[in-house]
Amino acid sequence: MKVLLTRKLHDFAVKELKRKYDVEVHTGKIPMPKKLLISKIKDKDGLICYPYDSIDSDVINAGTKLKAISTYSVGYDHVDIKTASKRGIVVGYTPEVLTRATADLTMALMLSLFRRIPEGNKLVRSDKWKTIFGPYEFLGTDLYQKTLGIFGMGRIGKAVAKRAIGFEMKVVYHNRTKLSKKEEENLRVRYVPLDDLFRTSDVVSIHSPHTSQTNEIVNLKLIKKMKKTSFLVNTSRGKIINEKDLVIALKRKIIAGAALDVFQKEPISGNNPIAKLDNVILMPHSGSATVETRKDMAEIAVKNLVLALAGKKPVYQVVI
Repeated sequence: MKVLLTRKLHDFAVKELKRKYDVEVHTGKIPMPKKLLISKIKDKDGLICYPYDSIDSDVINAGTKLKAISTYSVGYDHVDIKTASKRGIVVGYTPEVLTRATADLTMALMLSLFRRIPEGNKLVRSDKWKTIFGPYEFLGTDLYQKTLGIFGMGRIGKAVAKRAIGFEMKVVYHNRTKLSKKEEENLRVRYVPLDDLFRTSDVVSIHSPHTSQTNEIVNLKLIKKMKKTSFLVNTSRGKIINEKDLVIALKRKIIAGAALDVFQKEPISGNNPIAKLDNVILMPHSGSATVETRKDMAEIAVKNLVLALAGKKPVYQVVI
């Protein structure tokens, strides 16, 4: 069997694949150009891809021998699942292993916003810290007793809730499906409608998957419901937020600030309007970027592919 990787994976993972299959690894431009991907997929039985690859119907249908797709990500909105399903192609993904790392980054971004960490770092490095600050200078905000609103209470949303309780925050959430009363009590969270979540929270953290229902659901109308002192954090998917509306909100100081690890189109350039604002913290889509997590993701991506090509159920399979 033949397998295509749209980018190099860990050495141990590639070695494992080469023990079983004829493996081709793309080493050129990232993401792999569509025309090249279509030409290379034609004789492949399996594909390992990444969240920035567009595995649409053109790519899937070009892979006439394709039996399995394994994406190195928790999200799979870049894969045309319906077309894959019609073709009988199994799609695997890598949830759970990146839950802790992404939740940790979410809390780090919250702390950075509340305590103005990037500003302080810049202040010192630019040699502008000339006097010891007094009672009213360079003040941040406590996380203690602030309300965190979690939009999307899946694995990562729940992990963030647990961490927030450690900071003695109040946690409300909105989710497509309400949690059981027992789970709400265990997590110490309370369900609220989406409008109320944005209206009452001191910080809103996005953890919903990107779907047709959530596409740009966070727009100017919704942001305007937020407190002027509140923050918005997104470590989920960039397309959930209307970026143009967010730029307007940040420029007009409708909210105090934002922290983003994901964007509508990645990577963004320094010329992007959002990159020119001082009240937003930007990260290069690195929620899962720890040594341990990325290694675990590689192991699961390989296992998913191997199992699917053997006619078995992957460790994690996308089901529609």
